[in-house]
This record gives sequence, C-alpha cells and structure tokens, in this order.
Amino acid sequence: MSQFFQVHPENPQARLIKQAVEIIRAGGLVVYPTDSSYALGCQMGDKTAVERIRRLRQLDDKHNFTLMCSDLSQLGLFAKVDTAAFRVLKAHTPGPYTFILGATRDVPRLVLHPKRRTIGLRVPGHPIAQALLQELGEPLMSVSLIMPGETIPMSDPYEMRGILEHQVDLIIDAGEGGISASTVVNLTDGEPQVVRVGCGDPTPFGVEVE
Repeated sequence: MSQFFQVHPENPQARLIKQAVEIIRAGGLVVYPTDSSYALGCQMGDKTAVERIRRLRQLDDKHNFTLMCSDLSQLGLFAKVDTAAFRVLKAHTPGPYTFILGATRDVPRLVLHPKRRTIGLRVPGHPIAQALLQELGEPLMSVSLIMPGETIPMSDPYEMRGILEHQVDLIIDAGEGGISASTVVNLTDGEPQVVRVGCGDPTPFGVEVE
C-alpha cells in the first residue's frame, strides 16, 4: 500500500520532503509533480526500481529515461555540454524542457539509450521537484506518468491513488497536475532539434505552433 503525502505546491513541507527522499533511497517508486505533468521517479541506478517502472509503464529497453537535475552544474556531471548547448540550457532551464545530450561515464548504463549513448536531462522549475532534488543530492531517474494505452499523463492524485496504490511506494499530492509532457529537444547534433512538442514553447527552436 503506497503512502499519500499532501504537499504544498509552493512551500513544500520539509518534513514530508525528507520522508519522501528516505522512501526513494530505500528503493521506492515515487509519483511527484513537475512543471509539465506528474512523473514517476526512482533513485538513479537502482536496477530493481527501474524494472518496476518499465513494468508499470510497459516500456521496452529503448525508452529514454530522464535524469531530473537540480541545476546546470549537476546536469554537467552527467552530460557532455559544449558552449552552444550551454547557451541553450542556460536560456531554457529550469522549465518544462527535456534535453537529449551525449552522456558522460557517470551515467548508469541502464539509463542510456542502448545504441546512441545519449541521455535525456531536465532541470524542473516545480518547487516540490526542486525540494526533492536538493534533499536527495543527486538526479532522480524519471518518466512521465502516462499509463499504458493512454496518450496524456495522469493529473488527478486521487485517481492515481486508486489505480497505483499497490504499484508505487509514495504519491505526492500537489493538486491537479498538467496534462502535457515536457518538450523534448535534441542537442547532440549541433543545431537544436525538437523531437516532441509538449508544454514547453518550441518556437525558440524554430518550430511554429499552429
């Protein structure tokens, strides 16, 4: 049976954040809010927890996980960032964007794209996501909370509780969530390429929104 914490979306209670991080460190799966939608997260490199996420979301081994980072300096430990990429990252983080970059050796193999050695990275702006990352002191491995057969993320924490209470260890309720995943931008080939349009505005990357 999962735990259910009601956390203030703008001023997260430190006690609950601490408890949430203890659950993550103990191998738990956590549903938490980001500035795009709710996400599923676990400790970086925890193979058992990653397999649980794959089963829950019915993902194959080609699906890219995202490393949620607290800031650009942490992101730089796990991604190869040249000057051009750094300018893009600085202008658009924190925010609802996931950036695909070449991975450094510090990235666990089970998070990497198997053929391309790339990794999705993100610096979220949501206060709860930031509080979790600050307390954890390392990135969170994450995927959007989109259930098998669905196209949009789950947004109602009480519905999540009804469906997921035996499959995750903690649901953080911060109120109704967004129904759009992050915008994904590939920075591995010099020019930024928008791979998926989500709730982050793609127009700075040359994609017109109809």
